[in-house]
Amino acid sequence: MAVITTRLGKIITTVILIVILLVGGVGYLAWYNLLREVPTYYESPEEHFKYGSIGTENAEGIPYWIWLVLPRLFPEYLPGNGGYTSLGFTWEEGKETPVGISKKTIGFPRQGITCAVCHHGTYREKPEDKPIIVPTAPSNKFDSQGFLRFIFACANDPRFTSDYILDGIYYNQKLSQLEKLLYRYLIIPQTKKAILKQQESYAWMDSRPNWGPGRIDPFNPVKFRTLGLPVDDTVGNSDMMPLWNQKQHQGFALHWDGLETSLTETVNTGAIGDGATRDSINIAGLQRVEAYITQLDPPAYPFDINQSLAEEGQPIFEQNCASCHAFGGEKTGTVIPISEIGTDRHRLDMWTQEAADAYNEYAADYEYDFDYLRKTDGYLSVSLDGLWLRAPYLHNGSVPYLEDLLEEPENRTKVFYRGYDVYNQEKVGFVAEGLEAEKVGFKYDTSVQANGNQGHLYGTDLSSEDKQALVEYLKTL
Repeated sequence: MAVITTRLGKIITTVILIVILLVGGVGYLAWYNLLREVPTYYESPEEHFKYGSIGTENAEGIPYWIWLVLPRLFPEYLPGNGGYTSLGFTWEEGKETPVGISKKTIGFPRQGITCAVCHHGTYREKPEDKPIIVPTAPSNKFDSQGFLRFIFACANDPRFTSDYILDGIYYNQKLSQLEKLLYRYLIIPQTKKAILKQQESYAWMDSRPNWGPGRIDPFNPVKFRTLGLPVDDTVGNSDMMPLWNQKQHQGFALHWDGLETSLTETVNTGAIGDGATRDSINIAGLQRVEAYITQLDPPAYPFDINQSLAEEGQPIFEQNCASCHAFGGEKTGTVIPISEIGTDRHRLDMWTQEAADAYNEYAADYEYDFDYLRKTDGYLSVSLDGLWLRAPYLHNGSVPYLEDLLEEPENRTKVFYRGYDVYNQEKVGFVAEGLEAEKVGFKYDTSVQANGNQGHLYGTDLSSEDKQALVEYLKTL
């Protein structure tokens, strides 16, 4: 009897060990193929800024191989030829992803967004020229809303099935048998489900004016999706901002309305806005981003400058503009009340005290925390370093050229096209009219809600000669 009992005990122990090994093996396979994180690292700070992970792949990153094939499988939902480039993405020769898109393995390769997707610009002197990429510039081509709507349209298409997507993936990547099973029964169905859920959280966009390339409603997504505040009727459509030269911006308020005073928090909340979560946010990677944008100099004007005319413009600038826009100016980097500046107030009204309070509590139990978000009563008086590459002008990009900005609002261009990166050296801004601009650009109508070009009357009473000299000087900043 004792022998039988001993043998039975050994059998039970063996079975238990086998079950443990099987469960452990299955668990390991599941972790390895679905959750294992492989760190990415770029030695170059610029490459890290353009392609390095900031933690956006975990929650809302699309499986890379699915993301890659969507333009080929669903080209009818794109605005034109060229795949993702038709949405304003910039693809450097030899790179696996366009500027602003990361690739990171979390179980399987996933696509994510980096700061550079909204903060790199391009320009060309002539249409036939190759675009020159300027990291940390405000994007002038990328249509972030168009990108979202393309992804949503793909997921709503009845062809978005495992069979159809896998056939597309096989063209680019040979998957193992296990990977095929995971994509067929788990990854592709869950991706479709997640995209459709994301679309629901962006339904509020459909009742407001389109953003267009180079613009975004930067904080309504945070209010409604991240902070869970009730959907209101505000419109925050505004231009991207440049990130360069933060070493000279120390002590300045940040964002168009000065809603932040901490550069570190601004960088970190930017990652949250791009899709990182409290836990996935890559603080070490964002510290590298902050160091990079702090030290990077603004881009110099790349074309010829009439130096004698610019010298004539310098005292005009110092007399009329320097107090608000020169480094060391009395008001530079501070918020000018909306009652004084008089520009379109929709972006200001979008951000509320309730939102600021909620965001300051968002990461209360995390070591990085947020403490300096606030509500203001106006717009930031920005320094003008690298001004030439910030067109169109004003916070909502409603004025295509510097020449226009020195005119009374009723004389400024009322309808133009943005998203074309050929540069107009005479007017100082991107070409905003003509057949090619109309073909590739987004029609900007200043009569549309939140697109108003009123206000900022400073310099409008100068003589035409003084305006010309001032514009020439502004090229040098």
